[in-house]
Amino acid sequence: MSQNRRKFLSTAFLTAGTLGLGGKVLANDSAGKYDFSLPKSIEDLSPMKEGVVPITIEERKQRIAKAQSIMEKEKIDAIFLEGTVSCFYFTGMRWGQSERTFGVVIPAKGSIAYVCPKFEEDRAMELLNPVFGDEVRCWEEHESPYALIFNIIKDRGVKYKKIGMEERVRFFIADGVKKLATGFEIVDATPVTAGCRMYKTKAELALMQYSSDITIKAYQAAFATIRLDMSQSEFSGNISAAFRKLGYTGGASVQVGKYSALPHGSITPQVIREGDIVMVDGGTSVEGYASDITRTIVVGKPTQRQVDVWNLELEAQNAAFAAIKIGAPCEVVDAAARAVIEKAGFKSNYKLPGLPHRTGHGIGLEGHEWTNFVKGNKTPLAVGMCFSNEPTISIPGEFGIRLEDCLYIAEDGPHYFSKQSISIEQPFG
Repeated sequence: MSQNRRKFLSTAFLTAGTLGLGGKVLANDSAGKYDFSLPKSIEDLSPMKEGVVPITIEERKQRIAKAQSIMEKEKIDAIFLEGTVSCFYFTGMRWGQSERTFGVVIPAKGSIAYVCPKFEEDRAMELLNPVFGDEVRCWEEHESPYALIFNIIKDRGVKYKKIGMEERVRFFIADGVKKLATGFEIVDATPVTAGCRMYKTKAELALMQYSSDITIKAYQAAFATIRLDMSQSEFSGNISAAFRKLGYTGGASVQVGKYSALPHGSITPQVIREGDIVMVDGGTSVEGYASDITRTIVVGKPTQRQVDVWNLELEAQNAAFAAIKIGAPCEVVDAAARAVIEKAGFKSNYKLPGLPHRTGHGIGLEGHEWTNFVKGNKTPLAVGMCFSNEPTISIPGEFGIRLEDCLYIAEDGPHYFSKQSISIEQPFG
């Protein structure tokens, strides 16, 4: 917020509370000045940048080679990606999506090539790494980008007449290629992209560990600022401020009291009162690799009911973790958590009060990605997979408890990135 904007805020509003900016807001003094200082626990933080190692060019080359190997197995001639996360995963290029088609073709054989609006060619050349391929085919505003995509695929050689579209490719692009590619089949490229991205390397795990460590550090500093009558927005602002002091963009949702029973919260403004459950869910990213951590506490002395449900949630989280065995289907993890919660008398089949969602999701370059701990998912658990473990217990009108820690699977089994909560009074291990 600009200094000018701050000056125009009413004195009444400033003296009534806070702006959710991650700092204290005090009434103006006689000189018309305001105090936007950060709480000490946040002010004392310093950037955590040392030791961060970006993904190397060599690793990205290996990813492209693996994708090409999977394409051959799946009998796909090439895949097309827009400038989204998968494009970044393979090429290191960040672009985004607009109404103008930009993307990359990864053929089963040969070098990759880009499709780009002509007027943005210079920008594309600045961003691409020629190690992966420097061919950029451009289209003018009145021309078809779909023809360029199809021609690249044909020029690289066609064997199976199958073109894979990554899941984030929008319909108008896939349909445009389909209308030109007579005799070709447009197929889902997820077996290729997920077949690479689901299995993290040591370099990826190191970045995810760093992301998790930063999140815990930010939470610890922000949790130290909690006080009675604090608004939800102020606490959330403190969390964001803590991430900024650590050198990252991050944040978290904050849900208080009965609103914690809504897994993704409520838009209703909330204030922390004595005895309230407070649920915090968020994270950051390091070199694009995400963290996702939830902590749930009580402000003041918890009731026995709150303690019992909190302990049951921890038991369910532990049961899910214990069910992770290399080669077992993902669905067994979800089943293990549900068995604990249902045995305690809560409802089954996503009904409330109980566990209303899957037990966990994949995580990596996206906070939610392939694959999930959910009923019906037969995908075998394997080394390199990463998941959240978060079997929420929701009790509508009362409160909800969620403990979320992310994990990775190594040769010797699962390991958490973050230390679990110890108790309702000790959210950090």
